[in-house]
Amino acid sequence: MSQSIAIVDYGMGNVRSVQKALEHVAPNDKIFLTDNADLINDADRLVFPGQGAIGACMQKLNERQLVDVIKQAADKKPFLGICLGLQLLFDHSQENGGVQGLSILAGEIVHFPKNELHSQGASFVVTEKTPTNSTLKIPHMGWNKVKQTQQHPLWHDIEDNARFYSVHSYYVKQDDESVVAGSSDYGIDFTCAVAKDNLFAVQFHPEKSQHDGLQLLKNFVNWDI
Repeated sequence: MSQSIAIVDYGMGNVRSVQKALEHVAPNDKIFLTDNADLINDADRLVFPGQGAIGACMQKLNERQLVDVIKQAADKKPFLGICLGLQLLFDHSQENGGVQGLSILAGEIVHFPKNELHSQGASFVVTEKTPTNSTLKIPHMGWNKVKQTQQHPLWHDIEDNARFYSVHSYYVKQDDESVVAGSSDYGIDFTCAVAKDNLFAVQFHPEKSQHDGLQLLKNFVNWDI
C-alpha cells in the first residue's frame, strides 16, 4: 500500500535532492514538496530538511505559519529532520547573538570552537589525508564516520562507523543524553543524530551519502512506529 511523504519546502535547503533520493528508495509512494499546512497534516510521514542560517529559517517558517504544524507532526507521525532540520528542533542557537528554535527537544546549538579543533587523537577524521595535529577547518565539510550510540530502526543494515556527508559550522548540545542516537568526531565529539519516539534527525545529509544514506532513507520510509 502506498503512502504519502511530505518534504517541508520553506525556501531553504536542497530539497530537490532529498525528494529524488526518496523517490529512488520509495518509487511507489507519493513524495512531494510543500509549504502547505493542510498537506503536511494529511501526509503519512514528514521530512524536515534545511540549510543556511537558523534565524532566516525560523523567519520563513513563521511567515508560512508552519511552526505549529511541524510541532504537531513531530509529536504524532514518522518524522525525519536533516541538517538544519535537526538544529531547528532544539531550544536555542548561538547564531547571530541568539536565535530561538522550535523547542521540540531541549538543548542549544553552538558553534565549533575556532582554532581549537585538531585532528590529533581524533578517532573519526573527515579525511584520511588530514595531516596529524592539523587545525581542522570550519565549516565541517566532508565525509565523517558516525558512531551509532543506540539501536534504532533507522540504523538497520548500516554498519557502525559508516561514513556520511556533512556541511555545518554549528552542532547540538542536548540536555537529555537519552536522545542521542549517533555521534561523530571533528576534533571534538559531537552529536550527529537524535531519536525520540517517532522522531529521528541527523546533522549529516543522507541524500548526499550514497549507499548508506539511501539505506537510512529507505529505513525511514519503512519505519513502523
